[in-house]
Amino acid sequence: MSAAEPSIRPRPIEEHRGDPGSFDVHAAVQQGKPLVIRGLVRDWPIVELALQSDTAFAQRLSELDNGADVTTLLIAPEAEGIIGYTPDLGEFNYQHFQVPVTLGLQRLARYSRREHAPGLVIQSVPIRSCLPGLLADHALPFLDPRIEPRLWMGNRTVTPTHFDSQHNIACVVCGARRFTLFPPDQLPNLYVGPLDFAPTGAAISLARLDQPDDPRYPRLKLALAVAQVAELHPGDAIYIPPLWWHHVESLEQLNALVNYWWSPVDVPGYVTGHARAALFHCLLAFRALPPAERAAWRSLLDHYVFADRDPVAHIPEQRRGVLGPLTPETLEELKRRARQNL
Repeated sequence: MSAAEPSIRPRPIEEHRGDPGSFDVHAAVQQGKPLVIRGLVRDWPIVELALQSDTAFAQRLSELDNGADVTTLLIAPEAEGIIGYTPDLGEFNYQHFQVPVTLGLQRLARYSRREHAPGLVIQSVPIRSCLPGLLADHALPFLDPRIEPRLWMGNRTVTPTHFDSQHNIACVVCGARRFTLFPPDQLPNLYVGPLDFAPTGAAISLARLDQPDDPRYPRLKLALAVAQVAELHPGDAIYIPPLWWHHVESLEQLNALVNYWWSPVDVPGYVTGHARAALFHCLLAFRALPPAERAAWRSLLDHYVFADRDPVAHIPEQRRGVLGPLTPETLEELKRRARQNL
C-alpha cells in the first residue's frame, strides 16, 4: 500500500463502561453511535448452556421447539458462506426452505463434521413463533415488552454490509460474531446493490471486505479506513443505530443471536416502515426532476424535515397543522395527503 492510500485497519467499536446493568438505552439512542455492551445477557439461561457446550445449547432449543417451520437459507459451499447473489446478479445464491428449528440444528450438526459444508442460516425468525418458552426468562428489561425478539442461527456464514431502518440491539447467545460497522455517510464508498432485489431484505454492499483491492470497488478502502469492528461472544450485545452499515461474520460451527428492532416513536398508528417507504416515494417524486428543481426541493426538505431548529416557531400553535407535534390525528392527516398524490 502506498503512503497516499488510507489505512484500512478498523478501530474498535466503543464499549459501555461499567456494569452491564447500568446500560442506558435512552442515552444510547440520543447519542446515535454504536456501542458494545459486554456481558449484557450473560445471565440468560440459554447463554449459560452455550458456554457449557454447543450440544447443551442445541438440546435446550430442541426441547423448546414447538415444531413451527422457520425461514432457512442453504448456501452452496462454493459461496464461502456469503449470503448474496449469483455472479451476474440474476438470482440469489441460496436455496430457501421452511423447516423446524430442531431439523435446522440437526443439519448444522452434520455440516460441522464436513470440511466443505454448505452454509446454513435460520434467518430473522420471531422467537414467539417457534420457541415461545424462551421468552419468559430471556428478556431485556429496559425495552418495551411489546418489542418482539428474533432468532438468527447458523454456521460460518457472512451477512454482507447492509443497514436497518430501526434501532437494533443484537445479543450473541452462542458462538461468536464479528461486527464491522460504517457510518451512514459511507454509502458512496460501499457499492450497494439493488434496493428492490436484495437477499437480506435490505440492500447489501456488493464489495467484499476481505478483498479491498478488487478493482471494481476502488472506493471501498475509503470506507474501510473509517470502519469500526468488534468481536462478540456469548452474553455480549451491541447497539446499532438506524442507517449504520454493518457487516456480520459468524465465526463458529454453531452461532446464534437474538435481536430486537424498535422505533422510539410512540404514536398510535405510526409504522416503523414509514421512513423506508419515504425513500421510494422520494425516488418517485424527485429523481427525474431537473437539477435546479431537485436543489430547490432539497432546501425545502432540509427546512421542514431535517433541520434541528424549529421551522414553525413563528406560527401560532393552533395553526401549525401537519407541521405540529406528531399525534394520531396529525399522522392520519399526513397519510391522507400522501395518498392523494400516489
